[in-house]
Formats: sequence, C-alpha cells, structure tokens
Amino acid sequence: MYIEQGGEGPDLLVMLHGLGATAAVWSPMCAQAGARWRGRWIAMDLPGHGESGTQDSYAIGQYAASVARAVLPHVDPAGRLVVLGHSLGGVIALALATGWFGVVPHRVFGAGIKVAWTEDELRGMEALASRPAKKFAAEEEAWDRYLKVSGLVGLVDAQSPVARRGVQQDADGWRLAMNPRAHGVGKPPTAELFRLARCPVHLGRAANDALVTMDQLRAIDADASDLGPCGHNVMVEAPTRVWDWVAAREGATT
Repeated sequence: MYIEQGGEGPDLLVMLHGLGATAAVWSPMCAQAGARWRGRWIAMDLPGHGESGTQDSYAIGQYAASVARAVLPHVDPAGRLVVLGHSLGGVIALALATGWFGVVPHRVFGAGIKVAWTEDELRGMEALASRPAKKFAAEEEAWDRYLKVSGLVGLVDAQSPVARRGVQQDADGWRLAMNPRAHGVGKPPTAELFRLARCPVHLGRAANDALVTMDQLRAIDADASDLGPCGHNVMVEAPTRVWDWVAAREGATT
C-alpha cells in the first residue's frame, strides 16, 4: 500500500482519505504536522486508489483489514495510535475503533462522513462499481474528471500537490487512478460502528458540507463538532481547523 510518512516519536497519527481521492488531500495538514503533532504520522492511498493495489472486495470490513495490516508495522506499543479519517476514510476509522482488525486506536476522528443514503444513491454506487474505468484521450480531460470526482474543483488545480496520484496513464490513454469497483462499498454502518467503538470517537463536519448535516451527525455523536465555514474537503480548505479539532480532543500539540 502506498504510504507517505513523517515525524518522529512513539505516537502515531494515521490519516485516511475519502472515496475517489488519494492521501495527497492530507498534504496541507502534513505540511503543518511538525508544529501540530508530537509524533509520527502516515497517510496512505486506500486500496483501489492512487498508487495502492486493488482488492477483491471494497466492503468496509475489507478496507479496514487492509488498512490495519498496513498500519500495524508502524505502531509503537509505547505510543498512542490516533486515526483521523475523512468521509469514507472516517467510516474505516470507526471500523478500526471496534478493535476487530488487529489494531486498537486510542482515539478516532471522523470528518464529513455521509450517514444518510437513499436507495437511489446506493443503486447509483452499485452501477458505478460495475462499469469499466472511463478512458480519456487527453490528460487534461482526466484531471478535470478527477478534480470533480474528488470534490476538489475550485479548491486546487491539477498541478497542486493535493491532486497527486489521482490520474494514471496506460496503453489506452488516461484514466482515474481509482478502481471503479471501489464504489462497491455499500451503505456504511456508521451508527453501529460508533456504538461498538472501544475508544473515544469524535465526529465533525464543516458548515458548508453538502453530504451530511449536523443534525444527522449529532443523532450519532451528541458532541459532534462544527469545523467551520468550509465545504466537504475541510482538511484541504482549512487544515488548521482540523488540527485544532484534534488538539482540543487529544491534546497533541507542541
């Protein structure tokens, strides 16, 4: 699995991106990590995304098992393990919080998790999972599509570090790096995972996130946090706000 990492010390912060993106969306936060996190950090491309390999199933449990295997060699028993996930990555973080996958975090954060799904939305995801990857004759077209799919339109351009590894070239042209089958995640059992967590779990959303409302989050986590006047990709728009959220709950600042 493709991993970026930095920092030093026993504590470990794991950052998990959302559906269709890559770990590069954490680059604004990684740039601040030296001043905001007293330990090591890793950010990985999820299976079926970026430069990580594919897998047979993209159910939440399979994602969590793959992430746990990748994280385990980096865990120092003397330190704290904190997992910060965004959107799909937030659901995977909650799955890890159950302790079912061989790692037990000390604390978990989930930002911008979509918790309400209609049947039409779920059928649409299934349809996307069954289609072959769309090919683009021009690289620019592929990047335009990637920025749209990842929710980065209007935030960054294709040359930004935030967009890295979102597009790949093969013999037939250009395509998104994401495996279309990764859409086959099903309806995430967010509330159930929250109840099963063996560590503190904190949910949050930015005020302009169109994928989830505060009422929906607080039906699961009564103390869910408002991450300020940003959109869905709050870690790109306002990394300091996300660090402040982590610091307020974890106290992991210098």
